[in-house]
Amino acid sequence: MFSAVLASCGKGEKASANTAGALEGVSVGVTKVTRKALDRQLTVSSELVPFQEIDVFAKESGFVKTLNVDYGSHVKAGQVLAILEIPELQLQLTEDDAAIKNARDQVTLAEHELGRVQANRDVVHLQYDRLNGVAKSKPGLVAQQEVDDAQGKDLAAEAQVEGSKSNLQGAQSRLEVAQAKRAHDQALFDYSKITAPFAGVITQRYANQGALMQAGTSSSTQAMPLVRLSQDDIFRLVIPVPESYVRYIHVGDPVQVKVPSLNRTLPGKVARFSEDVKEDTRTMHTEVDVPNPNGVLFEGLYAEATVTLENKNNVLYVPVQAVDHNGDRTTVFVVSSANKLERRPVVLGIQTASDAEVVSGLEEGDLVVVSDRSSLKEGEEVQPKMIELVNYQNQEEKK
Repeated sequence: MFSAVLASCGKGEKASANTAGALEGVSVGVTKVTRKALDRQLTVSSELVPFQEIDVFAKESGFVKTLNVDYGSHVKAGQVLAILEIPELQLQLTEDDAAIKNARDQVTLAEHELGRVQANRDVVHLQYDRLNGVAKSKPGLVAQQEVDDAQGKDLAAEAQVEGSKSNLQGAQSRLEVAQAKRAHDQALFDYSKITAPFAGVITQRYANQGALMQAGTSSSTQAMPLVRLSQDDIFRLVIPVPESYVRYIHVGDPVQVKVPSLNRTLPGKVARFSEDVKEDTRTMHTEVDVPNPNGVLFEGLYAEATVTLENKNNVLYVPVQAVDHNGDRTTVFVVSSANKLERRPVVLGIQTASDAEVVSGLEEGDLVVVSDRSSLKEGEEVQPKMIELVNYQNQEEKK
């Protein structure tokens, strides 16, 4: 902000003051030391960039069969941008379906075979149990050779059952392999539908319907993206914060973002910063998130970010034009109750473009000189004239 001193003195008044100067003292413009809220701000200019922006590539090679978007298309997350025609994968899925059907038939056949050998095993085992029971209850009635033959057939039948179970497990495993391959090929075929990973707007279109899209996963080919997608519901404003102001920056600090081309000021906040100062520029990379719920912002717009670094309420202050700097010494001219000038050393706090906080050296109600002080001397008798401070910036805004 910029301030100026206005004194309503006409030529007649100046002549009167010069005539009476020897008797009544020199007329000086003064203002009272009062209290108000002061804040220290930093304004940095930058460009709005999308919160995230990507080129969308195809996962599998194919021809663009359907293209659903163009420049300026607004899309939602998961929306289909284009559909590719991939004949090879379509044929592969047909082969996979045939392989699954064959594997299922093999499982069915193995299940039937297992049922047959289990039934045969049950009959043979029952015969062996009967002969063995008779041989034990009535020794000599049944020849031992018959019992041994029955036991051998029982063990052979049991082995057949185990073999059939193994064949069934193998058939089931082959079915699972065929199903897994089909799922893999289906996943690849699903990539024929190119979808939006997040909501945003299409800012570039690189391909037309019928174009051959190369897979973007291979480094051996120069794959062309389908479109460029930019998130537009929130923007980033990257501002380089000078080294002297780094200590005042905190995540969550409010930021006023002014976009001159739109004649609008939007709220933002410090979202993140790099926590290091670049050696070449002596600045810290700081990002401000600017929400764009109504879609009024566009990528590349010039914006001014104003960050409040310090803020104090109800502090003593003086206009900056009342302050004199002589080396390390800071002073102001104060008009005493006897209308004499006193050079008062002061300690300043927050300083803005128009005002400075007074930490010590002055009291509320003191009269400080804000007019030209080049010819004034300490102890000189003066005639104080209260003047009004006009803020030029506020006047311009009112216009």
